Amino acid sequence: MMLRIILATTSPYRKKAFSFLGIPFKTQASNIDESFADRSDPEKLVRCLAKLKTEAVAKCNKNTIVIGMDSVGCFNGKILEKPKNKAEGLKRLKMLAGQNHQFYTGIHVINTATHRSFSKVAKTEVWLRQIAEQEIKRYLAEDPAFKTYALGFDPKAHLSCTFIKKVEGSLNNLMWGIPLEVILEMLPKIVSQRILNMILDKPE
Repeated sequence: MMLRIILATTSPYRKKAFSFLGIPFKTQASNIDESFADRSDPEKLVRCLAKLKTEAVAKCNKNTIVIGMDSVGCFNGKILEKPKNKAEGLKRLKMLAGQNHQFYTGIHVINTATHRSFSKVAKTEVWLRQIAEQEIKRYLAEDPAFKTYALGFDPKAHLSCTFIKKVEGSLNNLMWGIPLEVILEMLPKIVSQRILNMILDKPE
């Protein structure tokens, strides 16, 4: 029995990154309510939300591997919310310049055929160099969506990539919000090696 793969996400970055694996897959929004979640602990938060997203999509898909994720940034023990505008983006990057912060992604995988599931949290530690205010303003002017916002770094936004001094942990996690290497390590926890080989070898 061949299992389908569904990513419980609408993120174009995660979709693009997962396509690098050459595995056929679809995406589906989970549409869960995240407002109730306790945001005091970043690891618990991303693990909880990834599980809820995955379970929401798994309920309506049989014979499927569902992969859900949730990501947050953290600085000095506090969760970094996404800036609402460029002024907040400027303030955020000025705060993080010359400092280190963390980027967490919770991943939850479910095999709906067997109901086996597995969770993991990937952590990436990031150090930024000292950044002049003019550099930050130039970056914000050149990237209208400012996806980077000092948490993840868009590989197409070349200027923001120069902000990074050092990285420890998953680079895919930082750049795409989806640690591909961690997901590949998790899949054998929910499917047999024979089925996994069939999935990985199946052409698009």
